[in-house]
Amino acid sequence: MEELIEILEGINPDADYENCDTLINDGILTSFEVVMLVTQIEDAFDVKIPAVKIVPENFNSAAGIWALIQELEGEE
Repeated sequence: MEELIEILEGINPDADYENCDTLINDGILTSFEVVMLVTQIEDAFDVKIPAVKIVPENFNSAAGIWALIQELEGEE
């Protein structure tokens, strides 16, 4: 999770990733930043995020993103 927080802070250092659960809904992460995030997650965690998984429910919070990573790692 710490590595994920570092990735998020590298993309947008102004958010409170520990507590925010509206990263997408409130526009804290833009669509371009989400694309950057997906690429960095795939590289860092050696997972492939399918397009159908790139939805606000999975990207509104660091916890949600982490759960998605864990799910994808379990599928390998």
